[in-house]
Amino acid sequence: MLHLQKKELLSYTKHLHHTSREWVTFVHGAGGSSSIWYKQVREFKKHFNILLLDLRGHGNSKPNLKDAFSDKYTFDSITNDIVDVIDYERIGKSHFIGISLGTILIRNLAEKYPHRVESMVMGGAIMKLNFRSQVLMRLGIIFKSIVPYLWLYKFFAFVIMPNKNHKESRSLFVREAKKLYQKEFIRWFKLTSEINPLLRFFRSADIKIPTLYVMGEEDYLFLPTIKKIAHAHVVSDLFVVPECGHVVNIEQPYVFNKTVIEYLTGLK
Repeated sequence: MLHLQKKELLSYTKHLHHTSREWVTFVHGAGGSSSIWYKQVREFKKHFNILLLDLRGHGNSKPNLKDAFSDKYTFDSITNDIVDVIDYERIGKSHFIGISLGTILIRNLAEKYPHRVESMVMGGAIMKLNFRSQVLMRLGIIFKSIVPYLWLYKFFAFVIMPNKNHKESRSLFVREAKKLYQKEFIRWFKLTSEINPLLRFFRSADIKIPTLYVMGEEDYLFLPTIKKIAHAHVVSDLFVVPECGHVVNIEQPYVFNKTVIEYLTGLK
């Protein structure tokens, strides 16, 4: 008799709505966890069924034994982790909300499984690494095996979120990053240092799935590119949050929640 090994799923939590059939799936960024959405859960579960995931090696999704001996992290394999969960929960289609690196995973999922994506909300979206961020990535690659990863993470967090009003976001991400293993951080770091071809493709290909970009006006590394993409792609909208940095859902939760819920309910 053939015994099929049960696939190990990401850790996740769900909140079911008593009448709505619509799903919203939240995807955090590198070094975070599903806990970064704590300012969203209360409002969103009033309107939708919600699914909160911990990506591979983050939060409660500990690396399994197979991963411990493998360095092969790809955007496709991490995207498939998400699809495994929505398959298991028999969610045919979902709205997807991502922050930072999570927006790349959502866009990749939409490319590979467009029939599963109702819409995309891209908070602090990363669609191009400018010269400064590419230099930082190269420095990180050079020092990643020498410098403790938490030093590197704190440095990157400060570069991406430098202002005084970004402090809460920085602190939250550093606190979550402390839960990562050094090897896990290096795997994710290698992954993020190889995204240029993927992002180039995403910028050029208009996927024609309703997309809302929610960007902080102080997100100086990534906002300029998103302005161009939102203008060029047919069903893309951009909302710029005043006096806000990269992690819009933490820094301006009221504005983020109101804007995104109005957008999603307006798609019906």
